Amino acid sequence: MTTARTKSLSGAAVPAVQRSPLTDALLNRRLWLTVLGWTVAVLIFFPIFWMVLTGFKTETEAIAEPSLIFSPTLESYAEVQQRAGYAKFALNSVVVAFGSTLLALLIAIPAAYSMAFLPTKRTKGTLLWMLSTKMLPPVGVLVPIYLLFRDTGLLDTRTGLIIVYTLMNLPIVVWMLYTFFKDMPKDILEAGRMDGASTLQEVLYLLLPLTLPGIASTGLLSVILSWNEAFWSLNLTSSNAAPLTAYIASFSSPEGLFWAKLSAASTMAIAPILVFGWLTQKQMVRGLTFGAVK
Repeated sequence: MTTARTKSLSGAAVPAVQRSPLTDALLNRRLWLTVLGWTVAVLIFFPIFWMVLTGFKTETEAIAEPSLIFSPTLESYAEVQQRAGYAKFALNSVVVAFGSTLLALLIAIPAAYSMAFLPTKRTKGTLLWMLSTKMLPPVGVLVPIYLLFRDTGLLDTRTGLIIVYTLMNLPIVVWMLYTFFKDMPKDILEAGRMDGASTLQEVLYLLLPLTLPGIASTGLLSVILSWNEAFWSLNLTSSNAAPLTAYIASFSSPEGLFWAKLSAASTMAIAPILVFGWLTQKQMVRGLTFGAVK
């Protein structure tokens, strides 16, 4: 194998660094993985991009042949705002999403603590049973829940939606917190007990600060799931407590879909959670990888 030579600043010939075939293969693999990643990202983001684009078209342009060349207009946004008050639906979404997340965390933290640090022979079975409830189609329990809400006066109320969303996300929240708590060294809690810390003090002053990234990512995921939930909001609300998912559905009619208005309403509905997700993405990634590297 010949060695190429280059000249240094002093004029002396020095051997040039050559890459091995293995290095070239790794670089090519990294390049193809990067291209593949960007391709997948573009394919996933394209429907959102097209929805935002359609929101700036007229109804005639929206149903015409797809085109990237048109005169942008805010006509659809103005008509959407005149038809229904966006602020009311957005406020309902914020209250319900964050309220259900807070309630789910208050229930899940002690539950995950007991399963992670005080397990019994039924702990794994209980976790599997909780996860299995997510496999049940929501429509299967719609009638009994609707009747319960009707008889207790919870129909079309924020309180009712908070309860349903909490129960909907609780299995996932418990599972995630259980995983994060299991990764925490038990020696730290035992040291706290030896110093006279009570169970509540262990949780508040040792467990929560050390697992805060995991708790934060769990809360963020719960907020996103609650924000995007549509089945229960459409069936248990009508006007007073309807969130943004019901706001979007109101722009469909028996005569058909108003594509431009529907796109404008959808853009306004997802904009807050997209901004929220963008601002908290580092915290979510940090939490989801919490404990992955020891």
